[in-house]
Amino acid sequence: MSGLLALFDDVAAIAKLAATQLDDVAAQASKAGTKAAGVIIDDAAVTPKYATGLPAARELPIVWKIARASFFNKLVILLPAALLLNAFLPWMLTPLLMIGGAYLCFEGGEKVWHLIVPHKDHGPQEAETLEAAHLEEQRVKGAIKTDFILSAEIMTIALSQIDIGTFWIQAAALALVAIGITVLVYGAVALLVKADDVGLHLSTTGHFAPTRALGRGIVRSMPGVLVGIGAIGTVAMLWVGGSILVHGLHDLGWHLPYEQIKHAATWAADAVGAMPGFVTWGVTAGLDGIVGLAAGLALIPVVTRAIVPVSGWLFPEKL
Repeated sequence: MSGLLALFDDVAAIAKLAATQLDDVAAQASKAGTKAAGVIIDDAAVTPKYATGLPAARELPIVWKIARASFFNKLVILLPAALLLNAFLPWMLTPLLMIGGAYLCFEGGEKVWHLIVPHKDHGPQEAETLEAAHLEEQRVKGAIKTDFILSAEIMTIALSQIDIGTFWIQAAALALVAIGITVLVYGAVALLVKADDVGLHLSTTGHFAPTRALGRGIVRSMPGVLVGIGAIGTVAMLWVGGSILVHGLHDLGWHLPYEQIKHAATWAADAVGAMPGFVTWGVTAGLDGIVGLAAGLALIPVVTRAIVPVSGWLFPEKL
């Protein structure tokens, strides 16, 4: 009997340890996923365009192709690479994170610049000159390439936020972030690309007037919804990218931007008096976004006049 009780004690201890580990994994994954919000929103905002102009029956298969490649990118390529990098070359995480942050700033800054100085979109002309199968193949390849870049940034951000040193907790938390974010992003994308079809169906076949009105409302609102999501994604990219650059500079020894933003946020919270946590966060995020926008606008000529021509010279077959 004493041996049986001891066995029960051991089982209870193991179960308690496992529950603690699972709590750690969930907490770390939640923290990491929240920090990657800017990239997630931008990913969800960007992906629906890859199904635009193609037959409605191909929209969900296209989303599934991209999602399947995204799972592979995150779990098979990026997760082991991130863990190996963290184990053997941890000093590289901050510079790599800052490169990713600069990429986010550039993407956000370029979108803002296009609003100021509109550029002609050649997408419709391309859709008219390519057959549907060829166009779909090109769209999927482009989406997978974009997803790989965004996924690399998501995994790097997530890893930087996991502050428990246990290798297996890091691996499990990163895997949970990868799976959760991919399901969230491409589930939302699937809903977005099919929302207009659902609205059209309700507006034409609904048995009741409110149902038909709801369908018409969905169809009319979808362009605005997509524009709104894109705007939120741009703001989030600038905020997250600027925050990454500010914190990266702070970690590398240049403390001025970080300290000035912190001082301004503290001063604003003291001046307002109410909801200090919200005010501090809002001022910090706003100033980080301004830094991100400034960095993004500064990077536009660097990318367009130096990086793109050099990459085109090195890889002419991809032009």
